[in-house]
Amino acid sequence: MSARPRALEAVPGASARARVVAVVAVAALAAAAAVVGVTLLQTRGERTVPAGAVSEPRAGYPPLELDFGIRADPEARSLARAQQLYDRGKVSAAGAVFRRYRSLEAQIGAAFAAWRQGGGLDALRRLVAAHPRSALAELHLGWALYWSGRNADAVSAWTRAARLQPDSPYAVYAEDALHPTMPIPGLPPIVTGLSLPRAVASLPAAEQLRALRRAAARPDARAKLRYGLALWNLRRPLSAERQLAAAARLAPDDPVARTAAAVGAFSKAQPARAFGLLGPLTGVFPKAAVVRFHLGLVLLWTGEREKAARQLRLAVADGPRSIYARQARVLLASLAKSRTNGGSR
Repeated sequence: MSARPRALEAVPGASARARVVAVVAVAALAAAAAVVGVTLLQTRGERTVPAGAVSEPRAGYPPLELDFGIRADPEARSLARAQQLYDRGKVSAAGAVFRRYRSLEAQIGAAFAAWRQGGGLDALRRLVAAHPRSALAELHLGWALYWSGRNADAVSAWTRAARLQPDSPYAVYAEDALHPTMPIPGLPPIVTGLSLPRAVASLPAAEQLRALRRAAARPDARAKLRYGLALWNLRRPLSAERQLAAAARLAPDDPVARTAAAVGAFSKAQPARAFGLLGPLTGVFPKAAVVRFHLGLVLLWTGEREKAARQLRLAVADGPRSIYARQARVLLASLAKSRTNGGSR
């Protein structure tokens, strides 16, 4: 499977502008269902870091993981297209686009597109030296090291990326690389059934986000929930967690708000935090499909497929006509298919 296209994408499988704040996250769930049971071959080679600190250099090109969030300027659009060309194996064409620009994203893309010409690892080291606080640079230095067979050094670079800018997409991607036994990349989707206010839904993505931020400044649980979900979909997990926790404090009897806050505590480095919040909610809201569904999702993200299936079946039983039951059935069908195809881990 080729490297995941990240550019101008807020929800997995969704276009950037229209779904930057797609709080229902059905597209995210469809993407999740598609990868349930898939092996760790998520990029242009194996994702699992071998036991040895050093190995033979890897063939092909390192994964390129650029993320432009809600940017819609001409350079971001061009670099997003170059990322797509690179992911499709049209590396020369991608390199020609990357070389037109001087941003850090463009320089990383150009270095990776010229990988087979040699000097790619040294180029990434120079970029990290010039941008010592950049998770983007450290993430890709990790991939350059890994593709060069420097496995232990790659882990160190990914660890720095996760720590440098923990509230960024690049920290999320670094956690994916650091925790390859967790089979699904990225953050688990949060499903609420909320829709955007009509006045906000038609705005461009950047204006949507500003409008949601302004609304969340008020003591309004739904407004904070919407803004938190937008941040979560943009892979800004710490900011999202703060908003979702604030929504739950304002609405302690709302199972949706409480569940969203619990999932917002998830990270691959510390999954127990989310489980520690989600588990007790099954007793507080014993018949809430939203709780069982998201508990199933988080279990899927940590590779606990059988336990996840049990929770998803409970979600269907607790709310058979709900959005959670509909999406649970999609995931259960995918799990069953992967078992039939021998995809169980």
